[in-house]
Amino acid sequence: MTNLSWLRKNLFNTWYNSALTVICLVLLFRVLLGAFVWATTKAQWAVVQVNLPLFLVGRFPQTEYWRVWVVLAIALSLAAITAVVFFGKQRFAGLTKLVAPWLSLIWLLSFPVILWLISGGFGLRPVSSNLWNGLLLTLLMAAISIVLSFPIGLLLALGRTSKLPVIRWFSILYIEIIRGVPLIGILFLAQVMLPLLLPTDFRLDRVLRAIAGLVLFSAAYMAENVRGGLQSVSRGQVEAAKALGLNTFFVVLFIVLPQALRAVIPAIVGQFIGLFKDTSLLSLVGLVELTGISRSILAQPQFIGRYAETYLFVGFIYWVFCYLMSLASRHLERQLNN
Repeated sequence: MTNLSWLRKNLFNTWYNSALTVICLVLLFRVLLGAFVWATTKAQWAVVQVNLPLFLVGRFPQTEYWRVWVVLAIALSLAAITAVVFFGKQRFAGLTKLVAPWLSLIWLLSFPVILWLISGGFGLRPVSSNLWNGLLLTLLMAAISIVLSFPIGLLLALGRTSKLPVIRWFSILYIEIIRGVPLIGILFLAQVMLPLLLPTDFRLDRVLRAIAGLVLFSAAYMAENVRGGLQSVSRGQVEAAKALGLNTFFVVLFIVLPQALRAVIPAIVGQFIGLFKDTSLLSLVGLVELTGISRSILAQPQFIGRYAETYLFVGFIYWVFCYLMSLASRHLERQLNN
C-alpha cells in the first residue's frame, strides 16, 4: 500500500474523518508553531547552557571530572559490546562467541569499578555521596536498583510458586505488603526508620538507604511480572524435562525461566523505565538528583522563573533514556522471535 493510499484509507475515507483530520492538523500546526516561536525567540536557554555541568554531575569536584569521563567510557564500551552481542550475532560471530558467555560477569564486575571511581578510596581522593548530584546520581540509583531488584524479584516470584509453605507465604506477604505502600512511603521509611533499627554507632549512607528503598519496592513488582511469565509456561514442558532426568533446579533454570522471562520482556522493561522515572521522587527525601538539582538551579537569582526551559531540558533527558530502553527491548524481542 502506497502512502497516498494509506492516507485515503485511514484519514480521508469519509467526509467527517476528513474534517477531523484537517482540524487536528491545524491544531497540531498551531501548537508546533507556537512551541517553535517560543523556543527560538522567548525562551532563555542560558539557564541550561550555564548550568550544564550542574545538571550532569552536580557538585562533583571539577578536578575529578576525569573519573566521570572514565565511567562514561566504561559504560559506553559495555553498552556497545552488549549491542554487538545481541544485535550483531551474524556480522560479528567470532566476537559474540567469545564475549557472550562472560557478558553478565563483565557488567557485574564493572559496577565495583564504577563505584570506586565515583566514591574514591584505594588511592583515589574520596568524594562524599553528598556531592553525587544531577544526572550522575539519577543514573547510578537507577542502574544499581535495576540490577539488584531483578534477582530479588526473580527469587520472590519462584518463592511465591514454591510448594514449601514457609517460603511461599513469606514471598506472598512481602509482595502484598510492599505493593500496598506507595514508593514515597517506602523511601521515607528507608530514610527515617531504617537508622532507628540499626546500631547507634552504625550510620548507613543516605544514598544506600534510598537504594534499599527502591530495590525493596521494585522487587515486589518485578516478582509479579515474572510470576506472570512463569504461569505462561505449560505444565507439559516441565513434566517432559523431568521425564528426561532433569532435577527441579535445572528444569527451572534451563526450561522454565528462559521462556518465562522471554514472555514478560515488555513488562520487565516497563518496570525498569518506571523505576528510572521514579528516581525523581528521591528529591523529596533530600537527595539532589536530576530533579533536585533543577530546583537548586531555579533558586539562582538570575534564573528565577525559568521553569519551562529547565523542566523541558530535564524531561528531554528522561525521555532519551526511557526511549533507549524501550528501543533496546523491542530489538531484543525481535531478536528472540527470530
